[in-house]
Amino acid sequence: MLSLELVKEAYRVLEEVINHTPLQFIERLSEKYGAKVYFKREDLQPVRSYKIRGAYFKISNLPEEKRKRGVVCASAGNHAQGVAFACKKHRIKGVIFMPVSTPKQKIKRVEYFGNGFVEIKLAGENYDEAKKEAVKFAKEKNMVFVHPFEDEEVIAGQGTIGLEILEDLEKIDAVFVPIGGGGLISGVSIALKSVLPEVKIIGVEPKGADSMKESLEKGELVELEKLDTFVDGVAVKKVGKLNFELVKKYVDDIIVVPEGQVAQVMIDLYQNEGIITEPAGALSVAGFEKLNGAFKGKTVVCIISGGNNDLLRYPEILERALIWEGRKKYFIIEFYQKPGQLKKFVNEVLGPGDDIVFFEYVKKNNKEKGPALVGIEFEKKEDAPKMIERMKGAGFKFKELTRQDLSYYLLV
Repeated sequence: MLSLELVKEAYRVLEEVINHTPLQFIERLSEKYGAKVYFKREDLQPVRSYKIRGAYFKISNLPEEKRKRGVVCASAGNHAQGVAFACKKHRIKGVIFMPVSTPKQKIKRVEYFGNGFVEIKLAGENYDEAKKEAVKFAKEKNMVFVHPFEDEEVIAGQGTIGLEILEDLEKIDAVFVPIGGGGLISGVSIALKSVLPEVKIIGVEPKGADSMKESLEKGELVELEKLDTFVDGVAVKKVGKLNFELVKKYVDDIIVVPEGQVAQVMIDLYQNEGIITEPAGALSVAGFEKLNGAFKGKTVVCIISGGNNDLLRYPEILERALIWEGRKKYFIIEFYQKPGQLKKFVNEVLGPGDDIVFFEYVKKNNKEKGPALVGIEFEKKEDAPKMIERMKGAGFKFKELTRQDLSYYLLV
């Protein structure tokens, strides 16, 4: 039965295979927001995420007969690595279903930790679709499906993070926790609230994948029709029923943050603290910063849930961060089809800190005017509206691209 005692049992089992990850005091954010801010560095686990805790405890608790049959899981990457690690340790077969959109870096890491004991199958566009195939396969092959979040032993394993926080800090006012399916926040909430009922547990979800927030607002489980997979580690259309009930019971609030802010936090963490996170790993910090000083004078912990980020994604991450900051914009601009028009744009419209980073004619023919797709990067976000006013004054007709425009998604 799911309880503090089960979390403590998981802690005893996991002691030999996981790292008791550090609570790192973050001076920059502490000074900025007038609080004592700590990061729980789960990116420093052997598999660079907290998922090893739940996966290993679940598989360790399986009867020998079930373990011999092998295990199956579905995952966007981190749960898969935890399962692969456990399969290698216990020398059992594992079959892991991953969405076709999973970054190559995560696939390679699963192969590394499985070391010949796991087989990877790519299926579906997201976790939910991969899960359907995994459950079907497990039934057909009579293997054990290891759920990434809706499982009491998996939740208990994730809850050991809460026990470590209690060991390392005498005073805790609030803990910010990323939410995907709800396994991490369920376990951490049980561990912390059982000992410190007054501590605030605040979940953080990305906009476009906020299935827990939607479910809480409607009072029932909700399956999202569309899913933004930028924060791939928490891109879940429907949270677990058990997790939903536990969040209703224990969690104080849920913050939803735009993916651009998550991208900006990832860049800030790398540039200031030298921490490489995946998008989901930066969620808790983004949620804390969005509240902008609401915990002044308090002691706050942000769980850095994972650091499995493909370096090839950084151009996209930087792009999203700049757009969210208002320092990069895309326009469709009409240019007269005669010499000197681009020169006029550069001389009369661009400011000293403005830079053309993308320029392509959309359609060029014998008409008097032709539209061009233009990307502008600004030194400061305040420069963007000034440039727009100069563009109007110079007589250029234009349209700023937004999320509602199809061409926007071809660029970002």
